[in-house]
Amino acid sequence: MAWYTGDTTYDTILLVAFAYAALVAIGAPLGKASYGVFASQKMKLNLQPQLGWFLMEVPATLSFLFFYFQGENRWQPVPLFFLFVWTVHYANRGFVFPLLMRVPKGAKSDFHLSVVVLGWGVTALHGYLNATFISQLSDQYTTAWFTDPRFLVGIVIYYFGFTQNVYSESIIRNLRSKEEAARGDNVFRIPRKGLFRWISSATYATEILSWIGFAVATWSLGAVFVLAITAANLIPRSFQMHRWYQEQFPDYPKERKALIPFVL
Repeated sequence: MAWYTGDTTYDTILLVAFAYAALVAIGAPLGKASYGVFASQKMKLNLQPQLGWFLMEVPATLSFLFFYFQGENRWQPVPLFFLFVWTVHYANRGFVFPLLMRVPKGAKSDFHLSVVVLGWGVTALHGYLNATFISQLSDQYTTAWFTDPRFLVGIVIYYFGFTQNVYSESIIRNLRSKEEAARGDNVFRIPRKGLFRWISSATYATEILSWIGFAVATWSLGAVFVLAITAANLIPRSFQMHRWYQEQFPDYPKERKALIPFVL
C-alpha cells in the first residue's frame, strides 16, 4: 500500500481522513454516541432510528457511485466486483437494516441529529476514497488480482464478517417480537445465540472484521481508513455495551467478553 498515488487532491484528503480517524480514536472512549441505548431522551433534534440510520449511511452509497463512474477503469472486472461488494454492504446497512428494525410503537426518538451530520462527512469520505482508488487511481486491478493471495484471503475474511454481521443483527432484532414492538413494549433481553455466546458486541466485532477483509482484498489505504474509523468508533462502544449489559442483567454471563472471544 502506497501513501502517495500521485493525485495531490486524493493524497491530501487521505491524510486529513487519517488525522480525523486518530482524533476519533482519542475522543470516542471519553463519551457515548447518542443513539440506541445510550441516546438521551432529553436532547432535542432526535430522530427515529430507522430514519437516522438511513440518513447517516446513504452518502456512502451515493458518494461511491458518483466517483466510481467517473473512473476510467469503471467497466473492468475487478473494479466491478468491488462495486458489487460495496453496494451490497451499504444496501444492507442503509436500507435493509433500518427497514427490519423493531422499534416499539410510540417510543421516543433515540437517534440524535448530530450523529447523522457527523456520519455524513465520514460516509461520504468512505465512498470518495474507495471509489476513486478502485476505478481510477489503482493500476493493480487486472484480472490477475482475482487469484492474488491478498484478494483471496481478504474476500474470505470479508464475507465471513459480513454474513456473521447480518446474522448477529437478526439475533438482536428477534430479542423483541413483532407483537411486543406493536404494543410499544420497550423490552431488553440477553442475546445468547451465534457469537453472542462468547462476546457482548458480536455486531460490532463482525463489522470490524468485514472491513479488515475488505482492506486486505482491495489492498488500499481508502479501505484502511474505513477500517480505522470503524474501529475507532466501535471498539470503545463495545466496552460500553459490555458494561451496560452487566449493569442491566445481574445474571449476565461472567465468562462473556466484550469484543474478542476468550481474550478481550
